[in-house]
Amino acid sequence: MRYALLLGLLFLPWAGMGCSQNARSEEPGASQGLVDTTQVQLSRSRETAITRAVREVSPAVVSINVLEVQRIRYRDPFADFFNDPIWEFFFGGPRSRVIEQQIHAIGSGFVISPDGYIVTNDHVVGNATKITVSFPDGHAMDAELVGTDPATDIALLKVRPDRPLPYLKFSDSPPIVGEWVVALGNPYGLFEAAPPTVTVGVVSAVGRNLPAGQSGRVYRDMIQTDAAINQGNSGGPLVNAIGEVIGMNTAIYTETGGSVGIGFAIPAEKVRRIVEELKAKGYVDRSYYTGLYVRDVTPRIAQALGVPEARGVFVTDVDPGSPADEAGLRPYDVIIAFGGTAVANSEELRARLLDFRPGDRVRLSILREGRRLELEMRIGRQAP
Repeated sequence: MRYALLLGLLFLPWAGMGCSQNARSEEPGASQGLVDTTQVQLSRSRETAITRAVREVSPAVVSINVLEVQRIRYRDPFADFFNDPIWEFFFGGPRSRVIEQQIHAIGSGFVISPDGYIVTNDHVVGNATKITVSFPDGHAMDAELVGTDPATDIALLKVRPDRPLPYLKFSDSPPIVGEWVVALGNPYGLFEAAPPTVTVGVVSAVGRNLPAGQSGRVYRDMIQTDAAINQGNSGGPLVNAIGEVIGMNTAIYTETGGSVGIGFAIPAEKVRRIVEELKAKGYVDRSYYTGLYVRDVTPRIAQALGVPEARGVFVTDVDPGSPADEAGLRPYDVIIAFGGTAVANSEELRARLLDFRPGDRVRLSILREGRRLELEMRIGRQAP
C-alpha cells in the first residue's frame, strides 16, 4: 500500500516568553524566580495524560532499517525477435535469467525488555539480510532476528546493549472503544535516530477481521483506530493514555493511498503470546493435524441439511483414527463454533485454529440432524 504524508503536529515543547520588567527595582534572583515559577505553571497547565504517556513511551520506540535481497526474473527484451520455431529448434527458446536486487525498507518497533528484545512486524523484517535499529537518542545497533510468525505478522528482534534500555509494558486490560490512544513510529523514515512521530486518536472498534491477502497472513480480532498510521509506522506501538501497549500498528484501509483514519493494530494479548513462543523456540509451532475436510455452508447445503442459515463449516470427510474422528465428528456435521467462538465459514475456522497448538484441547459446537452437540477435540501434530 502507498500512503500520504502526515503533516500535523500534536504538540510542541513549551517555549517561555520574556516577561516585561517591573518598573520597581527588584533583587535579580527574585525576578528570575518569578519567571521560572510562571514557566513551570504554564508548562504544567498544558500537560495531559497524553503528553505524559508520550514522554514516557517515546524513548522505547525505535526506527528499523532493513536490507533485503529480492530475486527478480529478467527476460531478454530482444527475445521476441527470435521467437521462431526453426530458431528455437537449433538454438533453443528465449532465455531468462534471475538477478538479485538489494532493497532498502523501513519500519518501526518498540523495546519490550531492558536487555534488548524488540517487537515489530514480520512484513518489515521477515526477509531481511541486515537489520539496523536506531534509537531516539541517536545511537544505532545491529539487530538479530530471533524469530518470526508470518501468519500473525509478528517478529522478534534482539540487540545487545551495553546498558539497560527503556522498555514498554503490555496492557493487561482489553482496549475500550472510545478511549484515547497514541500511535508512535517513524513514517517514511523521515526522522531516523530521533524521537518518534506521534499521532492521537481513539479506539474506533475492536474485533475487526481483515480479508486474507496473498501473503497468507491472518488479521483477526484487530483493533481499529483513527490515529494516523502511515508507511514506516508498521511495527510501532499503539498505547493507551497511561502509556501501556494495547496493540502493534500494522495496516490501514485506504482507497486514495493516504491515511483516511482507518488503521488497524494487532492486539497486545496476541503480540505478547506470540513473542513468548518466539523467544522460547524462535518459531511458532503450527504443525496442526485434525483429519477434517470441510467446506463452507452454502444456501443449498443449508437447505439440504435443514439448518436455519447458511453459516458454519460443513464437514465433508473425516480421516479414520484422526483427532476429529476420535472427537466424534462425522461427515455432514456443521461446525458452528470452535474454541467457544462462532465460525461463519472455513476461513474463520482456519483463523481460529491459529490460536491453538498441537496437543491443545478445543471445544466444538456442531449441528447434527437438527440437534446441537458439544464435542472436545485434541489437536494432533502432522508427521514430519
